[in-house]
Amino acid sequence: MTDAITAERATRGPVRSVAVDYDGADDGMIGSARDATADFLTASAEGQGPQVSRACVDLARLVVSELVTNVVRHAPGPCRLLLELFEDALEISVFDRAETSPVPRGHDPGRIGQHGVEILVAVCESVSVEPLPSGKRVRARLLLT
Repeated sequence: MTDAITAERATRGPVRSVAVDYDGADDGMIGSARDATADFLTASAEGQGPQVSRACVDLARLVVSELVTNVVRHAPGPCRLLLELFEDALEISVFDRAETSPVPRGHDPGRIGQHGVEILVAVCESVSVEPLPSGKRVRARLLLT
């Protein structure tokens, strides 16, 4: 029983979070999601949470852009962007209604496009796909340092 209590206390929730729902996937959603991410992290840097460097904001915008672009291209329909800011990391989740997972492709510098998963794996601490009853959640964890 003590171990369960200790483990629960060690798992801290986010300091701040925000969710943005989109009715349908279109190209305007990508820019909107990038802007929402920058606004969220800038507000945190202004004293409402952990300090986030400009470089980290730019990297978070890139990760969001890749995740949301995948939705626009492969999972048209409603989706949700969830940003959860922890003391040491930002978790970026995108929920959509498609059941298929993003597929990492082998490194190919001659290939035009389709490098999204490759970029996510390179810059994030972790990337996971969680199946849901009506779609999936793609979660990327980006360290703040």
